[in-house]
Amino acid sequence: MRARRSALAPALSSDLWHRLAAYEVGPDAAALTFAARLARENRWSDDHAARVIHEYKRFCYLAVTAGHEVTPSDAVDQAWHLHLTYSRDYWQSFCPNVLRIDLHHGPTNGGKAERARYYDQYAATLLAYEAAFDEPPPDDIWPAAQKRFHSDPKGLRVNPEDVMILDRRVAILGAAGWTGLGVVIAVLVGVMF
Repeated sequence: MRARRSALAPALSSDLWHRLAAYEVGPDAAALTFAARLARENRWSDDHAARVIHEYKRFCYLAVTAGHEVTPSDAVDQAWHLHLTYSRDYWQSFCPNVLRIDLHHGPTNGGKAERARYYDQYAATLLAYEAAFDEPPPDDIWPAAQKRFHSDPKGLRVNPEDVMILDRRVAILGAAGWTGLGVVIAVLVGVMF
C-alpha cells in the first residue's frame, strides 16, 4: 500500500507538523475513542496504540513532504485504514485542514513486480523518516523492509476465543520443555472442559 498525493507537496513544514500533532481523529464526544478502537481491534495496549497514532501522523507528514510515494508499516497502515472509516473526519477535516491535500490510499495490484516496488518504496520511506525526524523509526512499529514484505504478510487475524495461540519460541524447547508444555496444555484443557 502506498500514499498517493493529489496535489504537489509543500516544502518541509514545521507548521504541518504542528497541525498533525494537535489533531485528534474522530468526534470529541465519542464513548469509544479512535485510540481505544485502534487498540481493541488490534489487541494492542493503549500505550502502543497511542505510539502507532503518533507514527501514523509522522507517516502522513512524510506523505506530504517526502517528494515521493511513501509506504506505511503494517501497524501504521492499520491506523490509516481505521481513520479512513471515519470518512467525514478524514475527507472533510483531516485532508483539507490538516494536510491541506487529498491523501489517497492505493492498494497493491499484487505480483512480484509490485512486491519489489513496494519493498523499495518502503525502504525509501524509512530513509525519508530518518532524514525528516533525525532519528530512526521505532523497530516495533516500523520493521525492516525484509520483515515487512516477507514475514508480516503471512500474519492472520484470529479470534482467541476460537483458537489457542502458542508462542513459536516454545518450539525451541528441548524434550524437558515439551514435557512441561504438555502439562500446561493438559491443565488448560482440563480448565476449559
